[in-house]
Amino acid sequence: MAEPTRGTVVPGAESVPGDLLAAFERYETAIVADDVAVLDETFAPGPDTLRGDSAGLLVGHHAISAFRGTRGGVAPRSIERIEHRALGTDAALLVSVSRYAGGGRGLQTQVWQRIDGAWRITAAHVSPRPQPLDRTVWRTVGDPLWQGAWEGALTGLTIAVKDLFAIKGYRIGAGNPAFLDSARPETTTAPAVSDLLRGGASVRGIARTDEFAYSIAGDNVHYGTPPNGALPGALPGGSSSGPASAVATGQADIGLATDTAGSVRVPASYQGLWGLRTTHGLVPRQGLLPLAQSFDTVGWLTRDGDTLQRVVDWCLSYDGASSASEGAEPDGEPAAESGRGRWGESGADLPWRFVVPDEALAAAEPATRDAVASLLARLAAAPDGPAVSRASLGDLDAYLVPFRTVQAAEAWRNNGRWVREHPGAVGPAVAERLAAASAVTAEDEASARALLAPLRDRVRELVQSSVLLLPTVPGPAPARGQSGEGIDAVRLATLRMTTPAAVAGLPALSVPLLTVPSVLGPAPVGLCLVSREGTDIALVRLARRLAAAVSASGVTP
Repeated sequence: MAEPTRGTVVPGAESVPGDLLAAFERYETAIVADDVAVLDETFAPGPDTLRGDSAGLLVGHHAISAFRGTRGGVAPRSIERIEHRALGTDAALLVSVSRYAGGGRGLQTQVWQRIDGAWRITAAHVSPRPQPLDRTVWRTVGDPLWQGAWEGALTGLTIAVKDLFAIKGYRIGAGNPAFLDSARPETTTAPAVSDLLRGGASVRGIARTDEFAYSIAGDNVHYGTPPNGALPGALPGGSSSGPASAVATGQADIGLATDTAGSVRVPASYQGLWGLRTTHGLVPRQGLLPLAQSFDTVGWLTRDGDTLQRVVDWCLSYDGASSASEGAEPDGEPAAESGRGRWGESGADLPWRFVVPDEALAAAEPATRDAVASLLARLAAAPDGPAVSRASLGDLDAYLVPFRTVQAAEAWRNNGRWVREHPGAVGPAVAERLAAASAVTAEDEASARALLAPLRDRVRELVQSSVLLLPTVPGPAPARGQSGEGIDAVRLATLRMTTPAAVAGLPALSVPLLTVPSVLGPAPVGLCLVSREGTDIALVRLARRLAAAVSASGVTP
C-alpha cells in the first residue's frame, strides 16, 4: 500500500486483523506495480470469483486473470480510509477509499475469504476516479461540440463523429498525431455530419479511429485502445473504434463511422451494437478522408434498432421532409428541402426469406456456428418464422486477396506521399500494411479488379430474391494484449467474412443476436444481414423484425 499522507495511520486500518491487513497491503502494492503474478494469487481460484467496475463484470479467476494481463497498473495512489466488517470467522468485507497523486478519489469494495490459511479476494467492485475525458475514445468533446437543429426527427440524440469527417473549424486527425499537426482546419462540414445536424442530433465530439482507418482491431499505438463496452478486457474492434465505444458506453447515441472492409460491422459485433454499412455511394462522401474509394462507405452505430431506424429514415428518407431549423448548419448555409428520393430505392419491404452462405458459416468459430444453428432452429419452429435456405458464395479467399490488392493500391495513392514525408510517424502495424501497399503495381491492381467483377455479380445475384444471413465475424472480440501474430490471424479470418459485402457494394447490417463463450465471459457476436443495393431502410426494418422474432422464440440475444 502506498504511504499514507504525512506518515499518519490510515483511518480504519486499526480495526482490520493483522494478517488480513497485510494481505490487503500486498494487493495494493501489487496493483500499483502491475505485479500480475501477485494479483492472480490474491484473487481466489475457481469459476465463482467476481470482479466488477464501470466497464462490466468479470466472472471466474480465468477471466479476471486475462483482464489483468492487459490492463496495466493503476496510477499512483494512497489509501485514505478503510472500513472493515467481519462476515464470519474466515470472511470479511473491506471498503477502502483511494486518493490519486494526479487528483481524484476512487472506491474499492472487496469480499475477502480465508482459503487454505491465506486471505483471498472472492468478490471485488472498483469505482475508479471520475474521468472528465477518456482520450482513448475521444479526440475532442463538448456539451455539445456542435448544436443540431432545435427541432427534428433526431432531436435529443448525440453523435460521436469518427475522426475522418470534416467539421468546419476542426482538423481531421485520422488517428495519427503527426497527421493532425500537419492538417489545416476544415472550411466546410461533411454532408454526412450536416444531415444529422439538420435532423436535430448534436455532435458530442470527434472520436478516435485506428490510424488512417487501415485496421479492424480497434487499437491505436498513439492514443491507446478504447474500452469494449460489452466485454471488459477485449478489443473494441475498428477502425471505427472510438464511435463504437462511445455508443456502447453510453457517451453518445449515434456513431457516425465508415466501413471499407468491416469498420462498422466489426466493432458493432464486438460490442453488441447495431451497425449499418450503407450501399456504396448512397451517402455522400464529400468531406471524408478516404482509405479506398472503391469500397469506402458511410455507416452508423447505435445501441438499438429503433434508434438506427430513426437515423436511416431521416438520412435516407424519401418523404422530402423539410429540415429548416435554427442552429443546424455549421456551414452557415440555409437548410432546405432534402429531396432525398435521389438517394436510393423507396425502401419497399424486403422478403421474409434468408439465405445462409455455406463458406461463411464454415469460416466461423465452432461456438459461433453452434449459436447460429440454435437461433435458426428456434426460428424454424416459430409459427411465422422466415424461410431459410443455404447457398454457396465460393472460396472466401477469392474475394479477400484481390480486395486487399485494390484496397492497398488506393490506400497508398491516398496516403503514400504523406507517409514518405513523415518517416516513423505511423505505428508499426499500419506502417507494415502501407509498406506492402507501396509495392502494388498498376498491373497487380488491374488484375485484381478483373477478378472482383464476377464476384461482385455473384453476391448481387444471391440477394435478388433473398437476404444473406451470416455471422458478422468468426467469433467474439479477442482479449487485449494478444501478440501481433495472433491479432493478424484474427484480422484475416474476419476479413474473409466481411469482404464479400464490400466487394459487392451492398448494404450490410450487423445485429447483436448471438452470444458465445469467451475467455473473458459471455460475449456478443453479430448476425449480419446483406440485401440488394439501395434497400438500406428496408434492411433495418427487416432486421428489427428478425430481432423481434428471435426474442419471441426465446433465443438468448
